[in-house]
Amino acid sequence: MDIWNILEYVAWALSAMFGALMLMNLIRIDTTYDNELLTSSREGEIEVTAERHQI
Repeated sequence: MDIWNILEYVAWALSAMFGALMLMNLIRIDTTYDNELLTSSREGEIEVTAERHQI
């Protein structure tokens, strides 16, 4: 087994680990916060305040 095969297995293991972390985070966020809060958007308000360059 050469170095490239080892690196391939490491990459697959890291990919699986990151996928598991994302799934755990999805479950944690879904059980912690209400769906109404997660689907509401304040993004426009944040952008408006960021565009006001007050000196």
